Amino acid sequence: MTLDELRNRSGTIAEPLAAAAERTGISPNQLTLLSLAFAVAAFCFYFFSPANASLLYLAALMSLLNAVADMSDGALARRLGTADPKGDFLDHVVDRYADMLVLAGIVFAGYVPWPVGFLAAVGVLLTSYIGTQAQALQMGRYYGGMMGRADRMIVIFLATVANAIYPASINGLSVLGWVMLAIMVASHVTALQRLCYIWRRL
Repeated sequence: MTLDELRNRSGTIAEPLAAAAERTGISPNQLTLLSLAFAVAAFCFYFFSPANASLLYLAALMSLLNAVADMSDGALARRLGTADPKGDFLDHVVDRYADMLVLAGIVFAGYVPWPVGFLAAVGVLLTSYIGTQAQALQMGRYYGGMMGRADRMIVIFLATVANAIYPASINGLSVLGWVMLAIMVASHVTALQRLCYIWRRL
């Protein structure tokens, strides 16, 4: 079971965050856009981190804040009674941009060869696309498989901190490089798992 499959039971985390966001007066869509700003900041910190490894800590923090904001925007919309298809659509689009920004920051900084980064990005996009296609087919959004978005974000966060602590390469790749390689494989496996599941349901 991936962390994405636990979304329905994540209220114990999301609800307090949504309550805190409500007190600030921010709207759900603004919170969604704020999550994108965190992803842009993460990209910048990753990009410049080869010259200053301590920036990886900030990249990890921005990635974490992106995840927190993404977790909270839907809960805030439900709390305010403003959940609607437009907000859901915006959330999905922003999530894909955020995914690509974080991955691009790691690749452009040189932590992994670009072919691996490219294939990882393709796998991530396909995983999300297939999951949303189930929703388009009136089957509900499907989050199953080896590695969903929540899993990936936690793995990247931990790998970024580990890379900051231990920047040396391991058999030719950094910690982030090996993690990106794992994400590349796991994302394509997940896409195939989701494809098979939805195909059987159809």
